Amino acid sequence: MNRFRLSLLGAAAAALALHSAPGRAAEPDSKPPAWDWPVRAENLKVLPEKMPPEQLRAVMMGFTRALGVRCSHCHVGEEGKPLSTYDFPADRNPKKKVARGMVKMVKKVNEELSEIREHEPNARLAGVEVQCVMCHRGLAVPLTLSGTLTRAYTAAGADSAIFEYGRLRRRTFDSGAYDFREPSLDELGEYALGKNDTLGAIKIFELNMRQFPESGRVYERLGRAYLTLGDTARAMTSFQRAINVDPENRAAREGLRRLQRTR
Repeated sequence: MNRFRLSLLGAAAAALALHSAPGRAAEPDSKPPAWDWPVRAENLKVLPEKMPPEQLRAVMMGFTRALGVRCSHCHVGEEGKPLSTYDFPADRNPKKKVARGMVKMVKKVNEELSEIREHEPNARLAGVEVQCVMCHRGLAVPLTLSGTLTRAYTAAGADSAIFEYGRLRRRTFDSGAYDFREPSLDELGEYALGKNDTLGAIKIFELNMRQFPESGRVYERLGRAYLTLGDTARAMTSFQRAINVDPENRAAREGLRRLQRTR
């Protein structure tokens, strides 16, 4: 096996075209032509030209796992159809160009990491190589949870983002694809406040409060949103709850102190 780094197992998509004999139109009730990993792939641009079939298979399977996609994501073929019907050498699928660019990027990053290790020895960097799964985490588009929810918010508001949060949490919570810790919704709520959508921000902070009822930060953020809305009673309640679970929360203490002085 050559020295091509298997860190590309997590790369952005299948970046080469495979050679396979074009399948003839199947007769009624006939089986499709057999397909196997080619001894020599065609139309390679960034991967080694003489990659053995077993290594080719490992790299391609790594791509599909890292992105949560199938061959048709980057190659010319129809999902669900036999691989013998695919035109693997073709470049007609624009995602293949993107994939090649991503493979080159991963290779360049790992080369620079190697240089860093040479000039700045650090035991924590030993053996570290970038793999595309580090960013993609099983997603074709490697957005964070906050970024994904912001897209939903921008498209249709806070209710849409909250619905998307619930859907993603049910489907992907155990997969590691998204970070469902407290800061993700916190960032979304701050984004809504920045858009002067105070009611939307309150809905988002309330959701975060339900998810993390032992966090003083979520109550403090909710209190600040209520204060922006002009609801001082709920702001005081939220600040007090923040102090109850986190006596060291200085922002909540200051917010409560100011409100008490103005009463």
